[in-house]
Amino acid sequence: MVKKSMNYLRELREKKGLSYLDMAEILGISKAFYWQIEHKNRRLYYDMAKKIAAIFDLKPDDIFYEETEELEKEDN
Repeated sequence: MVKKSMNYLRELREKKGLSYLDMAEILGISKAFYWQIEHKNRRLYYDMAKKIAAIFDLKPDDIFYEETEELEKEDN
């Protein structure tokens, strides 16, 4: 089973040959904003998770599910 996390997101991005700037341009955000998402310095909202997942032809849960579980544990 593949561990789903921001590291997994980085792996997907690199396998597809995309840079931080490429991702930012596709998503319509700044490079700094995308970098912050990938490095957990900015909270990832569902709308953005859907856009990111679509780049890889995946569902948000395919990439971020464990991240979501960890955040829910932190909130409790």
